[in-house]
Amino acid sequence: MKISLSNSRLMLLKDTLKIALRGITTNPSRSFLTMLGIIIGVSSVVLMTSIGASIQGLILSQVSSIGADTIVVIPGRERGLRPELTNSLTFDDAAEIEKLKTVSKISPVVTVSEIISYGREDQAPEIMGVDEKFFAMQGVKIARGRLFEETDVRGAKPVIVLGKEIAENLFANQDPLDKRVKIGDQSLTVIGIAAEIGTQGFNNMDKRTYIPVSTARVISGKKFPTVIILKSADQVDLTIEDVKSLLRQRHRIKNPENDASKDDFFVRSAAQALDILGTVTVSLTIFLSAIAGISLVVGGIGIMNIMLVAVTERTREIGLRKAVGAKKADILKQFLIESIVLTSIGGLIGLLTGLGISMTGALVAQRFLPDYAFAISIPSALLALFVAAATGLIFGIYPAKKAAELRPIEALRYE
Repeated sequence: MKISLSNSRLMLLKDTLKIALRGITTNPSRSFLTMLGIIIGVSSVVLMTSIGASIQGLILSQVSSIGADTIVVIPGRERGLRPELTNSLTFDDAAEIEKLKTVSKISPVVTVSEIISYGREDQAPEIMGVDEKFFAMQGVKIARGRLFEETDVRGAKPVIVLGKEIAENLFANQDPLDKRVKIGDQSLTVIGIAAEIGTQGFNNMDKRTYIPVSTARVISGKKFPTVIILKSADQVDLTIEDVKSLLRQRHRIKNPENDASKDDFFVRSAAQALDILGTVTVSLTIFLSAIAGISLVVGGIGIMNIMLVAVTERTREIGLRKAVGAKKADILKQFLIESIVLTSIGGLIGLLTGLGISMTGALVAQRFLPDYAFAISIPSALLALFVAAATGLIFGIYPAKKAAELRPIEALRYE
């Protein structure tokens, strides 16, 4: 008896599903337009979360290329996105920082804002005055020639190492080695061409040019380092605190409450940059996904409207089914299934559309950002599909309930 009852319920469910699918396929154009809001909503959510995941991966790869143990000390006061830069750091500060046990390597940097020229060709690269330790710290290797030596830095020798792109732009097919280029009024000999690196920290390292820090001071007239770059020997947070404590002592700054606004410098690590950028990226992704999710609500309202129209159009069919024994629950299931199937199909199409757009966008972005890679948040994609099906359930309840409550006699009389 129990087996036959179970079989009858299964048969009834199959019949209900067939009737629901027939209701959807009877007017495919209307069904597609009904699903359009769901398709746009799900594809938008998938697209936004994919972009967010890809950007997070890009940020992680860029920070990893710099090194999580890299720390930068910047002179000035932190003022949000626009810091107030000063000349508060000295080369003596760098020498004292180097003595800290928590610091493994250090290199003061002086930037030079000048044009570099050779013959009629000129370029405006990022000209960095560095010492011989900088190259190992930043992973800069030589392709041809040589890098700086300690004697080059001590003697402020007029030598230069060109980044790959700068060498190509200045010399084309010529051999740059031992040629002389000009920075301002200073003539320098090319002693090396850096190996191709690509981007680090969103900077194109192949467009950089390196000269000895002492030479940079002569050309620019700067007496203070632009920044101080160092590597932590152990724990980054501990190194940062040691650097802050030392500089406050040297600059006679009383700041027991660790108030950044009182310091005439600020310290940033690659790990901190990753945390900040990661937080911003996640927040932006959630915000954009929430906006995209509004399309799901709009799509749900469209589903409810179309289902109400379907109830009106199929009033006689509902009356006939009730007359031959269909119960309220059967009619309710029929219209709920139609609604859920519509939104589920729409959600699946939206998922595939979002993935397709994301993959295409990633291929385009890779032309400008080689480290940009397609990524997808599987939990977010599954959640979007679940929300799409839930939208069909929620917004299909009222039309289904209205259909289920129709009286058979009144429904059969309906014209």
